[in-house]
Amino acid sequence: MTSRDRGDEPPGARRAGMLWAALAAPGAVWLLVLFVVPFYAVLAIAGGQISPILESIVPEWNPLRWRSSNAVGAWRDVVGSTAFVGPVLVRTVLYVAAASAISLVIAYPVAYFVTRFGGRRKGMFLAMLIAPFWISYMMRMLAWIDLLQTDGYVNRVLMSLHLVNQPVDWLGGQSSTVVLGLVYGYIPYLILVLYSGIDRIDPRLLEAGRDLGLSKWRTFVRVTVPLSRQSIVTGMLITVLPMFGDYFTNQMLSGAAGTSMIGNVIDGQLTTSSLEGQGAVMSLALLAVLLAPMLAYAVSTARASLESA
Repeated sequence: MTSRDRGDEPPGARRAGMLWAALAAPGAVWLLVLFVVPFYAVLAIAGGQISPILESIVPEWNPLRWRSSNAVGAWRDVVGSTAFVGPVLVRTVLYVAAASAISLVIAYPVAYFVTRFGGRRKGMFLAMLIAPFWISYMMRMLAWIDLLQTDGYVNRVLMSLHLVNQPVDWLGGQSSTVVLGLVYGYIPYLILVLYSGIDRIDPRLLEAGRDLGLSKWRTFVRVTVPLSRQSIVTGMLITVLPMFGDYFTNQMLSGAAGTSMIGNVIDGQLTTSSLEGQGAVMSLALLAVLLAPMLAYAVSTARASLESA
């Protein structure tokens, strides 16, 4: 009876397994330090209680002693008599829906142009599109604050074109400013994903559509768009999910209570003494909600891979 018949692994396979485990170890350590430990710290804060002396949250590291008072307080903020989170949630959904739709309308033609008409200059076009986003997000938002001031270049251009009669207060709590700020902040990720998906479409499929009598537009609608549907879904997930937790864009470009998003509420609670526990509960609830589409996407992708195989 051989070692294979006894179920023993051959020495080569064992060494290969140890090699891959060693290569995965640094990533596993970083995942533990940068995700698992902070995540458990948030759980400890959510299950902690307010210190009567310090009037701040005291984390409870023993899960058997976690309290539900912070969860009850967060629930009352959502549906209680003093609830204020409901309108913020609705506003967040509307802002994210508008920003994601605008991003897709802008990003898809850009990615399609670079893929189909970029030729040898594809790399240059991509570098030109992405290079401005290598700058710090805060610096880019500060630049937009300069541009959007009442005496900034945006108002100057609009007034010179006689599109407005007086300067627009773009930074005075305008919903459109926040939405466009979200678009500007996250659209490069969508462009990259769409470019990658469209670039993988076999040109012979497009030629087959033309040979069957389809016009360029019908070929685009009937062939290109369906074949790029997976990249559209992937790109939208990559951009939409961070938008839901974004608080910095609204804080920089508006700061008004009338444009606050759920990220601003969580940030305000986490930075307010005695409300850190409710902020931790809110952040965990938001994470749970956002995990649902991620899991659905993972399941659908795995099912599609099995069907194609």
